[in-house]
Amino acid sequence: MSLAIDPAVAHAHAQDCPLPVLWRDEHLVAIYKPAGWLVHRTGLDAGEMRFVVQTLRDQMGQHVFPLHRLDKGTCGVLLLALHAEAASRTRRQFENHQMDKRYLAMVRGWAPLHAEVDHALRPDDAPQDAPAQPAQTRFARLATLEHPEAYDGRFAGTRLSLVQAEPLTGRRHQIRRHLKHIAHPIIGDATHGKGPLNRWWAERLGLQRLWLHAWSLSLLHPYTQAPLHIDSGLHWPNAEPAAGTSEPQSHPSLQQWQALLRSPDWLHDDPGMAR
Repeated sequence: MSLAIDPAVAHAHAQDCPLPVLWRDEHLVAIYKPAGWLVHRTGLDAGEMRFVVQTLRDQMGQHVFPLHRLDKGTCGVLLLALHAEAASRTRRQFENHQMDKRYLAMVRGWAPLHAEVDHALRPDDAPQDAPAQPAQTRFARLATLEHPEAYDGRFAGTRLSLVQAEPLTGRRHQIRRHLKHIAHPIIGDATHGKGPLNRWWAERLGLQRLWLHAWSLSLLHPYTQAPLHIDSGLHWPNAEPAAGTSEPQSHPSLQQWQALLRSPDWLHDDPGMAR
């Protein structure tokens, strides 16, 4: 079993490194958000000291305007505007779901090869009588793995899947909650996953983290209307790197994902899906 991540990669920390810039022009900037960072300050996590907005503002010497959110534990592509008008123009695409977002998740069990989940979600902080909001996510299984040790004594081994997720709406924790809904929670998800199983896998991987990665973002440029595709730099095994996107391979949270994908224990279902 070679899924365990090299301790040098698992426990590496990027000290005083700039946030990796994946793409930018005079209107927008896309960065690689590391796992464990908040997008902006919040009273819900008062002890956290790492914030993308403040760090990137200091790094670039100008104000930046976040256009969407990624959870603290999620790493990958994060898009920000460099001035207020660009923020207003681009947010319309997010609000109208006129863009494609692609994520990669490692989940419990062998997920279905293809699934479309249409399951309304009520905001976490909403009253119990608040109406649920429509939410749809498209899933495609990319690979499976069976660990020879059994977490559950009813089975001979313990199974994992790598799943590509494409949210068609933008509800909070949508991917995490929809995967829980179909009984394939994300490994390392402390809120919607299985705590004992998360700890079991953390021991075998040598690393505790949320295994959810914002893989790419595609939209129309708010000024030129040209197609814009931004890739996180995470490469599917044997796939060619995306043209025009930098490769923040030095960042530990990306190295951890890359090490996970390189394991020969994965049985690939449809490598062509990992575009």
